[in-house]
Amino acid sequence: MLQDKDIVNDYLNGLNASLKSYAGYISDANNVELRQTLIQLRNGDESRQRTVYSYALQNGHYKPAQPASQEEIQQIQSELTSGQ
Repeated sequence: MLQDKDIVNDYLNGLNASLKSYAGYISDANNVELRQTLIQLRNGDESRQRTVYSYALQNGHYKPAQPASQEEIQQIQSELTSGQ
């Protein structure tokens, strides 16, 4: 029998996969109405993902990685802006 943690993590994985797919679908959509619909669907999934993530965090089903240091953040910002 599936545990609450398993169900939550499976749902989060599904939401994360769909969110990654939306970027390609939206950028490829030539029809304005289709593009807008995909954006709305993505926004709904982002909202659901945040809700499920918060639930998982509060119930100990997920432990996030350590926050990046200020030095790491500055290094990434520097790398991203120098490549433009």
